[in-house]
Amino acid sequence: MSDIAISVENVSKLYHIGRKASGSLRETISGKVDRLFHRYSEQPDETEFWALKDVSFEIKQGDIVGVIGKNGAGKSTLLKILSRITEPTSGRIQINGRVGSLLEVGTGFHPELSGRENIFLNGSILGMRRSEIQSKFDEIVDFSGIEKFIDTPVKRYSSGMYVRLAFAVAAHLEPEVLIIDEVLAVGDAEFQKKCLGKMQDVAGHGRTIIFVSHNMIAVQSLCESAIYLNQGSIDKIGFTEPVVNYYLNSNKISDYYVPFWKLQTTPDSVAYFHSIQLSDNEGKVKSEFNLFDEIFIELEYVVLFEQKGIHLFFDLEYNGLFLLRSFDTDADTFRWGIRNPGTYKIKFKLPKYLKSGQYIFNSFGIGIPGMGRLHSVDSQIGFTINESDPTILNKSYSSHRQGLLAEVIKWEMNK
Repeated sequence: MSDIAISVENVSKLYHIGRKASGSLRETISGKVDRLFHRYSEQPDETEFWALKDVSFEIKQGDIVGVIGKNGAGKSTLLKILSRITEPTSGRIQINGRVGSLLEVGTGFHPELSGRENIFLNGSILGMRRSEIQSKFDEIVDFSGIEKFIDTPVKRYSSGMYVRLAFAVAAHLEPEVLIIDEVLAVGDAEFQKKCLGKMQDVAGHGRTIIFVSHNMIAVQSLCESAIYLNQGSIDKIGFTEPVVNYYLNSNKISDYYVPFWKLQTTPDSVAYFHSIQLSDNEGKVKSEFNLFDEIFIELEYVVLFEQKGIHLFFDLEYNGLFLLRSFDTDADTFRWGIRNPGTYKIKFKLPKYLKSGQYIFNSFGIGIPGMGRLHSVDSQIGFTINESDPTILNKSYSSHRQGLLAEVIKWEMNK
């Protein structure tokens, strides 16, 4: 028996902008009726738009695959085709097993029916017997957290309640393939964490998950592999982290990063930054580094008047994740004392365990506890760590290894 859960071969989807029909039965009928009663009216100009163009890939059973890309890249169109909501213009799709979809708020539920009735309706659509649905019912309601409203028509649910129940149904009625769009962003942080845990559990039981999200941290933490869609075509496919990094780099995110900043207008403050720069171990100012390179930060700041309690800090972000906040007083507590007027220079080295990806300093700041910030620099100071061949000493390290750290730990062994 084949271990392929989904096979997509040369799938394309053409839309005619200006034409109402888009492939679904309701919109096709609506378009025919509209043309019947308005056949003599002036028709708008139509423009062809290929939402997908020659997309091909295979997903094995039990895989968790992330689909990423900018808005308009074709992600939602692909999921609607996989969910059989719309037909492809050309190409072939084969899916082995039942498909559960959670694409947008409203998908799959009848608004006039209660939450209870919609659970049984969805189970029936998936081909489950009533006894099977009943055995999962309490678990679904408990996971959704909306037991109090389970007999209320879902049209009265908030978007958050709707998503909670929809995800609970999709995840617990045991489809072989689970397709989830960005809709989880509607839920609160606690529920999102709960959903990610459930998806990992579902995949652990051999079921396949396709997950679309703009949250690169969620994609990297959940998915083993990823597909990057760009203008309707697959730009890159493979292990998650290299694909995510390629996506971030290809969208010229690093173009907004600068390795050097210098004060242009003196602020009205008793202390302020004069310059900030990134450099390598040879002192070269740069914003592109290789894995395991040494990265140095050099700060120059000015104190105008004798001042007590000044501290400096920075915030570092990695691929959208808040990674680190550091104060100059963390290791040198004597700096809490009085700082005399003058110009100061500080140089320090960032930890070497940073993985490949995009890093940005959200802020450099000078402040005094209880008084707030005296000066901050919020310009796009940042850098990129590229995938590269590690040194011979560290050649076993793979940049797509899971985790947030790239630390190579020395293991001492004695027999």
